Amino acid sequence: MKLYLSSFRLGDHPERLVTLLPPQVRVAVIGNSIDNEDAAVRREKVAEEIAWLTDLGLRADELDLRATNDLRAELGEYDGVRVRGGNVFVLRIAMASSGADQILPELIRSGELVYAGYSAGPCVLAPSLRGLELCDDTSAVDGDIIWDGLGVLDHAIVPHLDSPGHPETELLAGVAEPYDRTGVAYLPMTDGQALVIDGAHRELV
Repeated sequence: MKLYLSSFRLGDHPERLVTLLPPQVRVAVIGNSIDNEDAAVRREKVAEEIAWLTDLGLRADELDLRATNDLRAELGEYDGVRVRGGNVFVLRIAMASSGADQILPELIRSGELVYAGYSAGPCVLAPSLRGLELCDDTSAVDGDIIWDGLGVLDHAIVPHLDSPGHPETELLAGVAEPYDRTGVAYLPMTDGQALVIDGAHRELV
């Protein structure tokens, strides 16, 4: 499987994302972690994400999990997905409602799809989302919270640590503390860092 998981935005080494992808690539931007935000603000943020990827020479457009009819077929049109940051619990609900929580792990593990993302995007791949309620507002979810992650990773990710410029750095330190105390396996990440996984090769850059 091929993953580019950054703490914030594209991280300091976006070229490593490009090298994971084939030529003439098409990338789906999944912005459902911000479905709880004002619609106009959401559009602006998704457009910004698409612009960053376009600047890297990638062809990118939005794939809204709320508007899919046959997600497996739609994902088959892409070489990679880019899952932006936001509220991990809002994202998790969107993935469950669309079936992405079943389809994406299959496509990632088989190597059919490169998965990239930052903040909530990597966090949702963990075995469990427990602890992240100390940072992300669970009341943004309409209905029951889904606490299980996708289980693509065998550990949690805690982004934005020791990142003074990020408004959530102290909240994420509050997430890491009980993980340390209770023995939850996690990868601490500062803004600028990215975890690159390419088959058996794994590197924090």
